[in-house]
Amino acid sequence: MTTIAIVGAGPGLGAAAARRFGSEGHSVALLSRSQEHVDELAGALRGEGLTARGYAANVRQPATLIAALGRATEQLGPIEVLQYSPLPQREFLRPVLETTVDDLAAAVEFAIFGPVTAVRTVLPGMRSLGRGSVLFVNGGSGAHPNPNVAGTSVAFAGESAYARMLHEALAPENIHVGQLIIPGAIQPGHPDNDPAVLADRLWRLHAHPDGFRVYAAQPAP
Repeated sequence: MTTIAIVGAGPGLGAAAARRFGSEGHSVALLSRSQEHVDELAGALRGEGLTARGYAANVRQPATLIAALGRATEQLGPIEVLQYSPLPQREFLRPVLETTVDDLAAAVEFAIFGPVTAVRTVLPGMRSLGRGSVLFVNGGSGAHPNPNVAGTSVAFAGESAYARMLHEALAPENIHVGQLIIPGAIQPGHPDNDPAVLADRLWRLHAHPDGFRVYAAQPAP
């Protein structure tokens, strides 16, 4: 059994992705800053018959992310899928004229240093498996800069560039890198932005890779 590691796991998209991938036979590693929250979610998933464990990690503290992914591999099995989808922090969402250097530094730690750390940690295992997927989840500013949320607009541009380069560099190794862009809020019951609908898109990105970027409202293949 291989594992999906969900960085930024919460009760919305993270839980939905855990259920979708778990239903396909993957173990689920849930990572967030709060051990209590991921333990609660992991317990709920185990109650549904899935294999799941929670791990505390802060994407802006690389050592915690490396340690959490290492423990997940040891306890659940090799990581075949990495989902990077933590929610941006409030200071990243300020208008451009109010955004400071410190705001941007934090956003870069979150959206660039965090993904690089996570990918470099799981890549040796994917190479040993001979397959894998790295799935990035970004808001609309990941594709189109928005002056009302300058931090994510700047940092997500860097994350997107990194992800696209990975997509090209790792394709010959049977490791797919894809990006899901979600314009607007994740909303239960929404035809495109419902967590379960989005989780199914992530599954398709993994199971039926076709290109790099898809949008939540894009017709499913």
